[in-house]
Amino acid sequence: MHTRRSSAPSPDPSPRARGSRPRGSTPRRAGAVGTFLAVAALLVSACTSGEPTRSTKPGNPAAGAALAALPRATPAALAPYYAQKLRWRGCGAPGFQCATMRAPLDYAKPEAGSIKLALARKKATGPGERLGSLLLNPGGPGGSAIGYLQQYAGIGYPADVRARYDMVAVDPRGVARSEPVECLDGRAMDRYTQTDFTPDDEKETDRLVAAFKRFAEGCGADAPGLLRHVSTAEAARDMDIARAALGDERLTYVGASYGTFLGATYAGLFPDRVGRLVLDGAMDPSLPARRMNLDQTAGFETAFRAFARDCVRQPDCPLGTKAADVGKNLKAFFRELDARPVPTGDADGRKLSESLATTGVIAAMYDEGAWAQLRDALSEAMRENDGAGLLALSDSYYERDADGSYANLMFANAAVNCLDLPAAFATPDDVREALPAFEKASPVFGEGLAWATLNCAYWPVAPTGEPRRIVAKGASPIVVVGTTRDPATPYRWARALTHQLSSARLLTYEGDGHTAYGRGSACVDDTINAYLLRGTPPTDGKRCSSR
Repeated sequence: MHTRRSSAPSPDPSPRARGSRPRGSTPRRAGAVGTFLAVAALLVSACTSGEPTRSTKPGNPAAGAALAALPRATPAALAPYYAQKLRWRGCGAPGFQCATMRAPLDYAKPEAGSIKLALARKKATGPGERLGSLLLNPGGPGGSAIGYLQQYAGIGYPADVRARYDMVAVDPRGVARSEPVECLDGRAMDRYTQTDFTPDDEKETDRLVAAFKRFAEGCGADAPGLLRHVSTAEAARDMDIARAALGDERLTYVGASYGTFLGATYAGLFPDRVGRLVLDGAMDPSLPARRMNLDQTAGFETAFRAFARDCVRQPDCPLGTKAADVGKNLKAFFRELDARPVPTGDADGRKLSESLATTGVIAAMYDEGAWAQLRDALSEAMRENDGAGLLALSDSYYERDADGSYANLMFANAAVNCLDLPAAFATPDDVREALPAFEKASPVFGEGLAWATLNCAYWPVAPTGEPRRIVAKGASPIVVVGTTRDPATPYRWARALTHQLSSARLLTYEGDGHTAYGRGSACVDDTINAYLLRGTPPTDGKRCSSR
């Protein structure tokens, strides 16, 4: 899956369906979304710990082996990486500095070659004593942490936080400025995003499978060696090298959406090095891919129902006057687009297909602030035969620029997700068997999200990870944040991660949208700021309301 975070009022980032349509991550792009590739799990090395979780409630999927902590002593082969000094330089954005760090390509063979990772920082502005470095990750997998820092966090985070911390971002391996995975050029990616994800017959199914295979072959041809080493566990180990290079004894970190999985993995591997960790829009690392995608499908349905209730209260809702009819009317519109795509005025000749329209609607589910934009876009498409608005939402989701080029978000997203967990489905028949469950979870999105999950079946590299619960025994208090109507990271995942982590405190935001920090709730922001600035975690179970 793919979870980007829908984030704050600014240019972009969150996780979703593995390597394909929802993502999960963070910042809000002006009017767009975040994403989260929900099918993320972790790479675990040979040994695991048999410690019980904090809670093993009946039916809790977190019942298997836990991620084992690494030895406290740094292996001799890694010592040169931990001893490296960062050379900071200007990097085009006023007030920001950039540097390059090296990490082993393969931690099992650290002497066999390295990878270059890009970092950026904005130094603490004062006044007040500097508290160290605050690392950030906006989600994805595939969201650029550096882009998030420069476009939002470095200027939009609370002034008190920016005053006391050096704000730091590391683009994870394979992402953006850190040796990015590339798969398809712009024209080929345009064709991929227009593929029909709700095949009606065997011929359309074959076309979908062929699209998945072309995407995977493109990724494999680009960097076959790198593709084997972009797992979440390796990225978490890279963060520990960054911590050491920055001169911090413990890691202070805010991760959103998929960034919570990355942060939790760090805590599991290095519990004694955990400082103040905020995991906002939490993922549950104990879930297998199919369950994760099914849960996220239900999450999008929850968000869509909230949108439907709001839509019918507005004078310009194009989907009816009764909330119960909104989903049926939208599905009917999708079926019309499947038969007859509508014009968009796009310079490259793209029309609004069912797949692009669905992606545009999903994009607006990440942030309730985009609902008015979605109503306008639907009205134009349904009443005026103009699909430009929905196409713009879809392009923002895929991070497609006006010149027809794509950021590497979707490529990295698939590369990480397909490595982190065994594929949810192996064949089209597996998908067909699961369709009733997905369509029950979401009558509107279930069919398309189920088929989108098939892409990892054709990945050129075998998965190295599996579902694991994360205990992080001995870690300092960790704040887990869950939003009750989060579309990309369902609230139940925040509760599940809180039960797994030995020192977690759950902060609940009763509201809509993906993630909670920096999205308008003074209660949430004040609670997290108190933790980051004074080390005071919330009482476990604290709730903040949108009202």
